[in-house]
Amino acid sequence: MKLYIKYMVSNRCKIAVKEELKKLGLHFIVVDLGEVEVMENITPEQQEQLRLALLDNGFELMDDKRSVLVERIKNVVIDMVHYSDEVIKINFSDYLSEKLNHDYTYLANLFSEVQGTTIEKFIINHKVERIKELIMYDELNISEIAWKMNYSSVAHMSNQFKKVTGLTPTHFKKLKIKRRMPIEEIGNEEAEKGN
Repeated sequence: MKLYIKYMVSNRCKIAVKEELKKLGLHFIVVDLGEVEVMENITPEQQEQLRLALLDNGFELMDDKRSVLVERIKNVVIDMVHYSDEVIKINFSDYLSEKLNHDYTYLANLFSEVQGTTIEKFIINHKVERIKELIMYDELNISEIAWKMNYSSVAHMSNQFKKVTGLTPTHFKKLKIKRRMPIEEIGNEEAEKGN
């Protein structure tokens, strides 16, 4: 039996859901972002127990098909942007249609209607947050980040980043360095001149 769960956005969420399933004696086949498949058919009592347990963990068991599909769209985007190292060779609209077995126009219209924003803006906002994270890690340079995030150029990534944050990635990186001043150097005028 498949169940759909709202607000599952990380591996930590998967672990929490698995624990709740185990507590209820339910055997899962798959626990993925926003989606769980259990071996058993769940009784109404078990479903209510699971619903309450999930709510305690900040999740929500969903049964409305439209909400389920919107949540699945979000999870595909989150998985692609934050957790996948796979470089997608096709348009994201085709990728999403393929993953969810629905026409992209239908998915886009449903998402906009339910969320009040477009899938494209949702993707861009997640990509910008991921770019910020990669900048903060300081393991990749801006060109490597642009390639990793599947941008056609550094300029394209920088333009999107600036539209969302008001800063270029390079400026954001410089601000990060200034914000990360060691405690012992705060207020030390000579250390501040060095930045």
